[in-house]
Amino acid sequence: MDHDTRYHEDPAMSDTGARRTRQIMQELRAYWEGLRAGRLVPLRAEVDPRGIERALEYAFILDRIAPGIARFRLAGMHLNDLMGMEVRGMPISAMLVPASRDRMSEVLEQVFAGPAIAEIDMAAETGLGRPALGAKALLLPLRSDAGAVNRCLGVLISEGVPGRTPRRFALTDSHITALRAATVPPGLAEPAVPFTGRAPLSPEERRAQLRLVVSRDGT
Repeated sequence: MDHDTRYHEDPAMSDTGARRTRQIMQELRAYWEGLRAGRLVPLRAEVDPRGIERALEYAFILDRIAPGIARFRLAGMHLNDLMGMEVRGMPISAMLVPASRDRMSEVLEQVFAGPAIAEIDMAAETGLGRPALGAKALLLPLRSDAGAVNRCLGVLISEGVPGRTPRRFALTDSHITALRAATVPPGLAEPAVPFTGRAPLSPEERRAQLRLVVSRDGT
């Protein structure tokens, strides 16, 4: 860590960046809620990358490998750009400063064991070649085919030039929402609506798009 490293508690995003971040997070949350369809948590196998095209650059799937520890099974290009390397297979704690790793472990356990939804605010360490950089993350639990809540769909979005990589973040705030299955009378629950396509992406969005490769090894 650089000798002049410090943290800016709330690096401001531009109004445009903040709106875009909120929109992406809201769209991902709505997609997840649609898959959930009244259940406590949707299945990992139900996630279709085509349904979250606008979030793919920032999206990831986490795999819980031990209490408080989860690794990236899939990750968008934005996360790779922040770290300056491929993050797939790495623990999410690798993107955090050491002082925030225990706190992230607590958040992860609430997401998986609750289960719960987590919204996280973060600030990157700053220093030579590393300008102030804020980020937001959303964690949405998923159930494996075996029935355990040990997967997570999420996004991590920052705005601005990453600067010298890797960029690691401190957790500045987190909000946890415990989940409860919706009470729906038998026979009245609507089936999940299959993906039927959505508005085409702009050329700029397509250039930024993650080419998501779905792993088949027990996801």
